[in-house]
Parts: sequence; structure tokens; C-alpha cells
Amino acid sequence: MKMDMKKFQNFDWRSLKRYADPKAMDDLNHFLEKLPQNTNKMLLIIAGIIWAAAAGLGLFTTVKIQEFSELAREREESAALVPNVPAVKDTPVDAQQVVSFVEELQETYKGLEIKGNSSNIVIRAKSTSQFGEFREAIGHVQNGGSGWRVNVDRLCVGKECKQYPLGAALKINRISVD
Repeated sequence: MKMDMKKFQNFDWRSLKRYADPKAMDDLNHFLEKLPQNTNKMLLIIAGIIWAAAAGLGLFTTVKIQEFSELAREREESAALVPNVPAVKDTPVDAQQVVSFVEELQETYKGLEIKGNSSNIVIRAKSTSQFGEFREAIGHVQNGGSGWRVNVDRLCVGKECKQYPLGAALKINRISVD
């Protein structure tokens, strides 16, 4: 869009002089004093209501902004009081490490059936008379590896067990702190 320079050159800049004249404010004052006589009273009432509504809206907005700024300040203060707590995260143990540990367990506890895959170890005994060995095998897994966290997924002891009277399924994870 090109600006037409001819219109700019033809503009009478002296016409703006009357708006910068000191008497211009007196003219505005005179206009406002004569306004009630020159306009309808209903129009003045409507204008007054509009101005009052605008003033009320401005006041309401100011109050709400102050409330929101106070809430933001309180939120920042409360966030500053919350300590940085480290997050404990479980990561799976290397499957090869579990397999070699299961092989060690099988050699140590020959009367038990011990199986392991990925991060799970299952220990079973064929009779309740093997409870001592069963308990020791679970304790051995609990103390098995460095940084291991052992969770008991399933534990069955006694007559309620379906196939084996003693059985435990253990899940192994490594703990890491972030």
C-alpha cells in the first residue's frame, strides 16, 4: 500500500493550530457547561449510567488484581517452604545378574525348587518340613545383591497352597535416588 504524498503536501498544517491554542480548553469547558441545555436529559442519564458502570468495572478489576497478586505471593511463599525431597525410583535388575544368583541359590539350597527369570525369583518346597530351608532361601534373596529391593509378590505357606505347600514369588528391583 503506497502512501500518496500529494495528499500530505496539500494538507493545511495551520488548521491544527486551533487545537493547540490556549483557548481550546476554554472552548471544551464551555461545551461541557452547555451540554445539559443542548441535549436530552435521558441521554445524559444513559451516559451517566455508562460512566458509573465503567467506574464500577474498573474498581472491581482493581480489587481482583490485588487479590490475585496476593494469592500469587502466598503461592510463591508456600512453594519456597516445600523441601526438595529425593524421589526413590525402582529400576529392574539385569536379567543375567538374576540368573547367576539363582544358579548360586540352587547349589546352596538343593532341596528347594528355585527358578528365576528377568527380575523374578520363584522358590518352592515340596513339604512343610523344609520350612527352615525355605525361610533361609528367602532371607538369602533379601540380602542378595547390592542395592536390591525385594518385594514379595506372592507367599503361600500351608494347606491352602494348591500344588506346593511352601511357595514364594519375589520381584527384584534396584533402588535409585533422584
